[in-house]
Amino acid sequence: MQYKSPWIAGWIRPLAVVAIAAVLGPLPVRAQQIDFQTFLAGVRTEALDRGIRAQTLDVALTGIEPLQRVIELDRAQPEFTLTFEQYLAGRVTEGRVARGKQMLAENRELLAQVEKKYGVQSRFIVALWGLETDFGRNTGGFSVIQALATLAYDDRRAAYFRRELLNALQIVDQGHITATAMRGSWAGAMGQAQFMPSTFLSAAVDFDGDGKRDIWTNKADVFASAAQLLAKNGWLGDQTWGRPVKVPNNFDPALAGLPTQKPISAWQALGVRRSDGGDLPTRDLQASIVLPTAGSRSPAYLVYNNYRSLLRWNNATLFAVAVGTLADRIGDD
Repeated sequence: MQYKSPWIAGWIRPLAVVAIAAVLGPLPVRAQQIDFQTFLAGVRTEALDRGIRAQTLDVALTGIEPLQRVIELDRAQPEFTLTFEQYLAGRVTEGRVARGKQMLAENRELLAQVEKKYGVQSRFIVALWGLETDFGRNTGGFSVIQALATLAYDDRRAAYFRRELLNALQIVDQGHITATAMRGSWAGAMGQAQFMPSTFLSAAVDFDGDGKRDIWTNKADVFASAAQLLAKNGWLGDQTWGRPVKVPNNFDPALAGLPTQKPISAWQALGVRRSDGGDLPTRDLQASIVLPTAGSRSPAYLVYNNYRSLLRWNNATLFAVAVGTLADRIGDD
């Protein structure tokens, strides 16, 4: 998911142990004194001012009510209980690697066309596809319009979700998908690439030229949209994302983190080596050391520009490392 917002950090579903209504008790949808239909009338007025057609709004906004389940999920506080190793093992499974290899082979010609146009290697597109929605098999079952309307009506982050609701209505009005078919996560992330509506408007692609940017059912559009977003995020097609490394026993942890960048040769001189003990690559890219967990026993990764591009897709270290690791396991470098 790509998810583009810090309060749903990383779509790290396997890590979350969620305490919802049974623990929190009844959850009010909105504290202020305004009923939902009055709220929708205000959205309708704003949407009309943006040029969205009345008939689109008649269909999209009629008969919807707040979804209590969406509020419960938004209120839930995740409790992260897995180690980094457990998380990675749960996401980069042998089954997912095998499925990724199969998907890479089955879609090789299409992926090659996308790679040629956007400069994003096919294995990374497939890896993102696999981690976001299990290769399109788990895209979410919520009405995006209804979920976003619920969150925009709620007091928390209302302005953000109101903008996303208006963006979703614009997408429907443009004819890319119907309001009924626009389904996704409880927070409004949509399709096989899990784009928020604002991301869809800025990065989704009609790759097959049928007049619709269809990230729900059209693999050409899914792959090209993912590639275009990475390209917009600064992806460099002649580089990989990073690699696991070993750091020396006397490694200064203050050197870890993205703010510190050094040429690969400088890290080599400091005693950093490949995970098998071999020398680092001789290509002198700028690189940083990332330690996903606190403490001296954390696994270490030497990461390059493309790792930062993955963080712009989803600002979670675990997610970015999982994408890179799965892409490496899937193949074709």
